[in-house]
Amino acid sequence: MTAKPPGTVIPESEVEITAMRAQGAGGQNVNKVSSAIHLRFDIPNSSLPQDHKERLLALNDQRITRDGVLVIKAQTHRSQDMNRAEAMGRLQELVDSVARPPRIRRPTKPTKASKVRRLEGKSLRSQVKVLRGRVVE
Repeated sequence: MTAKPPGTVIPESEVEITAMRAQGAGGQNVNKVSSAIHLRFDIPNSSLPQDHKERLLALNDQRITRDGVLVIKAQTHRSQDMNRAEAMGRLQELVDSVARPPRIRRPTKPTKASKVRRLEGKSLRSQVKVLRGRVVE
């Protein structure tokens, strides 16, 4: 297992967890037990480092609202505790994914040999197409 970078611990006090009834099939248990979990995490007002917040808000994720609130819904398990653990795990996974800054791409130039190979390939292709033309007698 890999060690988690320091500073990615999410305090329980910053997470708002609401229990509700799950959707879909499941018999009578679904209709009477609030086992689904709705987790809300306010990114701008959290204690995460500023660079983590910026990268989280920059994600193109439909679970993040315009206000910067991350909403996770967990309803796969029958028990509320397991759904709560799954929602917290997904939140931690998302925060960990932005913990390390992305590598900066350094632009490179193609080598002279690769340019020559590309041009040779183009001229070969051109010759094949010329030969497909009408035969002049």
